[in-house]
Amino acid sequence: MPDLLGDGWQTLTLPLRPDAQGPAIATLVRRTRSAGSRRAVLYVHGYVDYFFQTHLGDFWADLGYDFYAIDLRTHGRALLDHQVPNYCTDLAVHSEELDLAARIIREEEGHDTLVVMGHSTGGLVLSLWAHARRDRPAGPVADALVLNSPWFDLNRGWFDRVVTTHAVDLLGRVAPHAVVGQVGRFYGEWLHSPQGGWTFDQRWKPDRGFGVRAGWLRTVRRGHRAVARGLDIDVPVLVCAAGTSGPYDRWHDALDRTDSVLSTEQIVARAPFLGGDVTIVQIPDGVHDLTLSPEPARTAFFDAVRAWVGRRLP
Repeated sequence: MPDLLGDGWQTLTLPLRPDAQGPAIATLVRRTRSAGSRRAVLYVHGYVDYFFQTHLGDFWADLGYDFYAIDLRTHGRALLDHQVPNYCTDLAVHSEELDLAARIIREEEGHDTLVVMGHSTGGLVLSLWAHARRDRPAGPVADALVLNSPWFDLNRGWFDRVVTTHAVDLLGRVAPHAVVGQVGRFYGEWLHSPQGGWTFDQRWKPDRGFGVRAGWLRTVRRGHRAVARGLDIDVPVLVCAAGTSGPYDRWHDALDRTDSVLSTEQIVARAPFLGGDVTIVQIPDGVHDLTLSPEPARTAFFDAVRAWVGRRLP
């Protein structure tokens, strides 16, 4: 059916098994296919996010790839009235919709090459999924991963990364819906300000988020620990991050040229733990979502992806 993005975009509702919140769906968004393309990319958004970056679809189409994006359960187009937005207690639950989307793209849509691309929390989810699906008899679930500012650690000091994490792990067992924090609002405010210049639905991507809940943060921190212990992703991985980080907890003059959500140092330090074939590229003056960076950083990011894909998937 037609998508809210307008001409050239379609959606497919993916029914999922009921989870702890009841009935669930995911939404597969598709850019109108190119005739004869056998290559595709599947994009996975971050936390407090959904797919709206149409220019990203155009970029991949220019490379000869059919473009798909998925709004994961409880996010964006897939958020149902009875659900707590952007909430789960196990990131592995998203494997169901990722498996289903990959099957549709490969088997029903006829693509023999699939790149998966994830931003922020989506980068963490995809990394864990690709690790869990390694060494399949049927072959890799994806042929390559492209990660845009993936979330590999908590951008806080030692106390929060250790002591608070332990407290949240305990709280998440007994009171998973307890709100333990909020996302920093300043990056989101900048994105849709005149300086940022981006338009998106703030019902699905509000500046302050929906409240960080203990059960969700508990599973994210367990995902971070899995990355720190080391994954074994068996396909090439490109990890891109901004050149530098900025403060996440206040408005500042460098919001337009820093990652003011995550620590780029943490991303770069953890990236080699993903597998045996990892390329790391930092984009000077990039922001958290590198696809939304002001120029020339946005073009620099796309150039880096284009060059890497050309080398690894010629």
